[in-house]
Amino acid sequence: MRCPYCENEDSKVIDSRHTEDGRAIRRRRECEECGRRFTTYEKVEEVILMVIKKDGSRQAFDRSKLLNGIIRACEKRPVSIADMEKIADDIERGLNNMMEKEVESTFIGELVMERLKDLDEVAYVRFASVYRQFTDINTFVAEIEKLLTNKKKS
Repeated sequence: MRCPYCENEDSKVIDSRHTEDGRAIRRRRECEECGRRFTTYEKVEEVILMVIKKDGSRQAFDRSKLLNGIIRACEKRPVSIADMEKIADDIERGLNNMMEKEVESTFIGELVMERLKDLDEVAYVRFASVYRQFTDINTFVAEIEKLLTNKKKS
């Protein structure tokens, strides 16, 4: 680590401790050239995931927006908040594990629908109606018929 005072590249670590939140390591160092001490922090570099919206605009991934959409779809349904948070956590973890810097919102929407279909069919149809922008009752009926057909095959 380069000394901030004399620019020497050799320093030794005197003390290492975790920060209070446990997300970084605080290192107390001493320059081997000038003898002055300084503090450095080591933490995991977080890559910001950008979501490409349907209109082509981009915005940073926001887990709370994802969770709010799931909560709205599951409103007044027998689905626990723990189940909803698990879906959001699993999707966020999966997106981060992809190691992509950008992902399309349609991909995220499909992941949510896939999980809701297994959890609660009414929540699935609610989410799909907003996500796919159902315009009339026939679109609802077609989606429900697809659900019933898939259920009979299983």
